[in-house]
Amino acid sequence: MNICFIIDPWEEINPEEDSTIRLIHESLVRNHTVGILYPYSLTIRDSNTYGFVRLIKKQEKYSTNYTTFHKKVILNKQLLPISGFDAIFIRTNPPLDQIMLNFLDSIKDQTFIVNDIDGLRRANNKLYPASFEDPKNEIIPVTHVSKSKNYLKEVIKNSVKDKMILKPLDGFGGSGVIVLERDATQNINSLLDFYISGKRDGNYVIVQEFIEGAEEGDTRVLMLNGEPIGAYRRIPAQDDIRSNIKAGGSAQKHVLSKQEKLICKKIGPKLVADGLYFVGLDIIKGKLIEINVVSPGGITRINKFNRTKIQSKVIDFVEHVISHKEKAYHRKQSHKKLIENA
Repeated sequence: MNICFIIDPWEEINPEEDSTIRLIHESLVRNHTVGILYPYSLTIRDSNTYGFVRLIKKQEKYSTNYTTFHKKVILNKQLLPISGFDAIFIRTNPPLDQIMLNFLDSIKDQTFIVNDIDGLRRANNKLYPASFEDPKNEIIPVTHVSKSKNYLKEVIKNSVKDKMILKPLDGFGGSGVIVLERDATQNINSLLDFYISGKRDGNYVIVQEFIEGAEEGDTRVLMLNGEPIGAYRRIPAQDDIRSNIKAGGSAQKHVLSKQEKLICKKIGPKLVADGLYFVGLDIIKGKLIEINVVSPGGITRINKFNRTKIQSKVIDFVEHVISHKEKAYHRKQSHKKLIENA
């Protein structure tokens, strides 16, 4: 099987913590042909999508030390047709490169892409949780999104809670997430000015219900094909509300609660229907805060806490999908020949 990983520059990866390295290593150990591709390396040649792909040279044995593996990988850069890959993983850091998606549109019906291009377009923002039916806000916190300063001020003023969460619509890794105190009028004015300004028409801002107990941390759940395959707790650093590891949070082993399992069960079918096969959920006190559809992380920590190999489950899934597609294709060709020869 030929697998392509669209990633950020190889030399910038932290092999000790990176989830993508685990997926690449697992693919190579299974003797798949693996290439890595940077989003800016895509091109069109003879009306076909090509890319300057860095193929990883195969070895008899790959080090199980990921730092050593990362250091010793030999990359062979070649201009290759992207449709020649059976599967593509999009594993770049947000924000998502929309031009890259436009290039991949031409091959999305020929190659299995994790996650689906159209699904990424629908879900690659913090508005996506609002598409899940939850009229009583049982699993999704009350959320307001706008670029109107006056409207957001009214929302904050009329809130039944003393605190709310403010964050940019396109942020990631915990960047820009702050707690608003309803009575801090002067701070609210200046903060909304700062967050909304920047573009000619202003930036969209999220004001969300503050979940009591958020200071205790959140749960990151990895979902594969609509089912949870692992989770861990993220604990904020001292004097910080954000649980993100990039923001200084720490990790702990975690077993899913009944409410967390219910959330996974409720949203799993829609994720699959939207082609979002491998995603990360962020849950605080039984409320779904965010759905991470681009390069969800956490494999390393879940593996460590549970002595498992999440990457093995992911590659198993991709192999199953490709095998099913190939069998369907050969069956179709066989049936066509029977008719032609009849």
